[in-house]
Amino acid sequence: MGIVVKKYGGTSVGSVERIKNVARQIIKAKEKDTEIVVIVSAMSGETDRLITLGHEICRTPDEREMDMLVSTGEQVSSALLSMALIDMGCPTISLNAPQIEILTDKSHTKAKICKINTDRIIKELNREKVVIIAGFQGITEEEDITTLGRGGSDTTAVAIAGALQADVCEIFTDVDGVYTSDPRIVPEARKLDIISYEEMLEMASLGAKVLHSRSVELAKKFGVKIHVLSSFVDAHGTIVTEEGAGMEELLVSGITANAKEAKITVMDIPDKPGMAGRLFSALADANINVDMIVQSETRGKTNDISFTVDKTDLQKTIAVTKESVEKMGAGSVVYDQDIAKVSIVGVGMKSHSGVASLMFKALAEHDINIEMISTSEIKISCIIRISAMKEAVRVLHKSFELDKKG
Repeated sequence: MGIVVKKYGGTSVGSVERIKNVARQIIKAKEKDTEIVVIVSAMSGETDRLITLGHEICRTPDEREMDMLVSTGEQVSSALLSMALIDMGCPTISLNAPQIEILTDKSHTKAKICKINTDRIIKELNREKVVIIAGFQGITEEEDITTLGRGGSDTTAVAIAGALQADVCEIFTDVDGVYTSDPRIVPEARKLDIISYEEMLEMASLGAKVLHSRSVELAKKFGVKIHVLSSFVDAHGTIVTEEGAGMEELLVSGITANAKEAKITVMDIPDKPGMAGRLFSALADANINVDMIVQSETRGKTNDISFTVDKTDLQKTIAVTKESVEKMGAGSVVYDQDIAKVSIVGVGMKSHSGVASLMFKALAEHDINIEMISTSEIKISCIIRISAMKEAVRVLHKSFELDKKG
């Protein structure tokens, strides 16, 4: 008898009836003599509602208090699901992060898990109970509540699956698997039966909303097999696992798009050693994640540096950058929110040439201008105008023939 970790997203527990439906699914799974641990997100829309409340109270809420506020959403859904199961005759207990000891660092709103104490979980499983855990949250050594950032319940689920050495971590969402692209943009997009950790990690970090990128990082690190499933459709879904034989036969596995980044450009930076280091060290100290970076050619004794950040960090980034610019003796700081990042992803790119040229040619033929480029072994990303994002995704999906069976 193995342990199965099941994670249910906000839409899966978005109403009383949906919570009862999840309870029935869990009872059906329990009939297979499986030990079940369930991770739940807040009910759909609840986290946004709580964040709005916080910002109505004050323009810049204290991050520690915001964690105290938004972490309540998962506690509500976990308790409601537990009540539903108990009412259906299934022994169950709901637990939050402090009760389990999901220890994190002190980075409020973006905390990272340091350690999980599985003693309480195992004790309750030995009592033949279904253990329901509030996702998204942790606790510091000083016993302050933290949250793991958006999509953090995925991270909770994979981390607990790894700590328990579970057979599988099942992620139930409102979609029935991982697709070659967003079906809302590309109706011809196909569901993938299997995808490697590397590909899924790139797709998640590049804008695919199925899995949180940090959860995929943990899965790869601890060898946790993820099965992405729908709460509403009884279908196989997509397995996320180690790269296997045959995966490289498919040149590109997916196309992603992300309209949630902004571009910052620092003009007239003195062309001397250490300038870029000073700028990006200041951003790192402010806990700002920088994505793409491009430095222009030297003009006389200066150059420009452009980089992208998440739009939620834009105002903070501008403030930190302007402070650095003053110390460096650089020029102005300008920003642009009307950009999007489109990317192609595939482990097949490791062993096939000409992928970049095909991508650039396809975009050029449709008059889509590329402003920035970033590459890795299995992905190529381009910054373009946000108005061209959907067309770019459709063009690339067709150019790499992802609408056809592999």
